[in-house]
Amino acid sequence: MNDAARELLDLLDIETLEVDLFRGSGAGGETTTRIFGGQVIAQALAAAYKTVPDRLCHSLHAYFIRPGDPSIPVIYSVDRARDGGSFTTRRVVAIQHGRQILNMSASFHVAEDGWNYQHPMPEVEGPDGLANRAELRDRDADRVPEAFRAEFLRPRPIEIREVAPRDLFEPVPVSDENHLWFRMPDAAGTSPQMQHILLAYASDMNLLGSSLRPHGLTWFKRQVMSASLDHAMWFHAPIRFEEWHLYTMDAPFTGGARGFNRGAIYHQDGTRVASVAQEGLLRPLRKSAT
Repeated sequence: MNDAARELLDLLDIETLEVDLFRGSGAGGETTTRIFGGQVIAQALAAAYKTVPDRLCHSLHAYFIRPGDPSIPVIYSVDRARDGGSFTTRRVVAIQHGRQILNMSASFHVAEDGWNYQHPMPEVEGPDGLANRAELRDRDADRVPEAFRAEFLRPRPIEIREVAPRDLFEPVPVSDENHLWFRMPDAAGTSPQMQHILLAYASDMNLLGSSLRPHGLTWFKRQVMSASLDHAMWFHAPIRFEEWHLYTMDAPFTGGARGFNRGAIYHQDGTRVASVAQEGLLRPLRKSAT
């Protein structure tokens, strides 16, 4: 197992402090300036799973309230809202500096049979032959200020291959629809619960960027202040995140300094395993008057 994968699995193995009270590290993850949103969602789901031993999550709905501070741990308080015959509901509050940074509701369902139907997976180029994100970042390293270069090139645990990667530094307006393949080979052998937790972590990658695409923007242009405002996710089928999954995303609306984004996640065999929705802040940065 590579170091980045081990660090992520350790990051998501949160500590039990007391009944329904847990602690997760704020450090690590995708960024170092603030806690990556997918990390807080994943740790919150891990906290909920600590109190639900016998069924899997089918949906979660989270609100990001304040930026997370990576220099201190995050405390997760779980409220056992309901334990029913078929469904279990949990509410999780993430706390730092005595204040909420996220609250999340998650619902868990016993395994049941029913009718099956899904939209087909989009027909896009497969992952074989596509450059992975690490290779593209190595190529662009000299375009990043030296102060940020180590962060830009830091190894990540999840392998990403975009179907049509954009120029991060000189973007042009393109369709809001975008696709990437992702996987984590070292997820092999983890529990079904951890598979959900890992996919929840990864589901926050690239999604908000869909709203930037029609406007010819990226975060590297330093023209937009962005932040995830909420995040919803539905799990449809078993996850095998050690294998390739297609994340197909779009952003059907931007306006009022917000962008609405949708995602569908398919196993490489065409099975839709999850759906995602997120609204994010997209505030234009304006130069201050002199």
